[in-house]
Amino acid sequence: MRYDRTVHLDTDFAATVGRVREALAAQGFGILTEIDVTATLKAKLDHDMEDYVILGACNPPLAHRALDTDRGIGLLLPCNVVVRTDGDRTAVQALDPNTMVALTGLDALRPVAEEATRRLDAALASLTATDADG
Repeated sequence: MRYDRTVHLDTDFAATVGRVREALAAQGFGILTEIDVTATLKAKLDHDMEDYVILGACNPPLAHRALDTDRGIGLLLPCNVVVRTDGDRTAVQALDPNTMVALTGLDALRPVAEEATRRLDAALASLTATDADG
């Protein structure tokens, strides 16, 4: 089972991070956390790697519905979105919300996962549409 939903863009890393924030916001997601993996590994391990950031995206109504179904689902929240340099392109990857149904086996989470998937796919699609236009 694939656990990601991925698009590749021909825009630079910094611009892509900004566009991802905007695309997620347009779909009702706020960013709760941001982890600069590149800076962290450099500071803690003196390891150099490509640009890589993890955005913890949350749609509060969807999170509320998921938590009402299963309090333990918080282990899989927020929806992590990775933006990383991938060769001469930038990859944007979102955790597939259907993973929470597959991992828990709770069919009651399916409507939440389907809506989250629809919203994340719309955000990713808006990035590729803008990339093709720009």
